[in-house]
Amino acid sequence: MQRSLSDLARELGLGFDPDRVDARDPALIAAVLPALRWFVRSYLGLRTHGVEHIPRRPALFVSNHNGGMIGPDMPCTLSVLWETLGPEAPLYALAHDFAMRHLPIFGRQIQRGGAIRATPDNALRILRTGGSVLVYPGGDLDAYRHSSRRDEIVILPRTGFARIARDAEVPIVPIVAHGAHRSALIFAEGKRVADRLRMQRWARLQRFPLALALPWGFAAGPWLPYLPLPFPITLRVLPPMWVADGETADAAAARVQAAMQSALDDMARDER
Repeated sequence: MQRSLSDLARELGLGFDPDRVDARDPALIAAVLPALRWFVRSYLGLRTHGVEHIPRRPALFVSNHNGGMIGPDMPCTLSVLWETLGPEAPLYALAHDFAMRHLPIFGRQIQRGGAIRATPDNALRILRTGGSVLVYPGGDLDAYRHSSRRDEIVILPRTGFARIARDAEVPIVPIVAHGAHRSALIFAEGKRVADRLRMQRWARLQRFPLALALPWGFAAGPWLPYLPLPFPITLRVLPPMWVADGETADAAAARVQAAMQSALDDMARDER
C-alpha cells in the first residue's frame, strides 16, 4: 500500500510535538517492562532500597545522572517506578531538548514511554493535572563529569526543579544511583570544547565529553550512547522532601543535593 505524505512526514519526524502528554502508551510500557526488568536485574545487577518511599500521588522524582545522556541509571530508575506505580500511572520523564527537538524520530519513540521536553511549563502542567515527573536536574554537568568524580552529586547551580516542586505543591523524592557512572571511562569533560562550539546556544549543552566506551572504543561528544559495562547498580529512594514555607529554590535545591550526596557517600562506602 502506498504511503500517504502525512504518513511519511510522521516517520521523518516532521510536525513532531515534543510537548505532547497524550503520546504516552501504557500498553507499550507494559509490553517492554518484562524485558527491561530482565536487563536491569540480570545484566546490570540492579539492587534497590527504599522503594516504600515512592508515593502514590503526584511527586517530582529527582535523580543523579550517570554515564551519558542515555545512561544505565535511566532504565533502572524507570523500571523501578513502572513496577511500583504500574504502567498506567501518569509518570513522565523530562528529556533533554537536544533529544526531543534535534532528533525527532528518536524523540517520537521515547515519547511513547512518557518522555516530554524538559521545560518548567511541561513539568508544572503534568504535576498540576495529577501526574508525576522524573527529572535529572544536573543534566550534562552530572552525566559527563570526569570518572574521578563518579561519587559526586552534581545538581547545583541548577535549581529550577525546587521552584517547580514549590509552585506545584508536590514533594521532591530523591532517587540516588550508584555504579552507573562506570558504564564508560570519561577522561575529559570538554567544557572548553563545548564553549568553542557554542553548544549552549544551539544544543543547550555545556559539555563535550571524551570517553572510552563500548562499542566505540574512543567516544567523542555528548550524543553517542554507550553500551554499559555490567557493573552492579544500586538505587536508593530517599524519603520525600518538601520545599519549606519561605524557603528559596536555591536553599531547597542545596538541601536536596546534600541529602543525595550523603546517601551516595554511604553507598560508595558499602561498595568498597
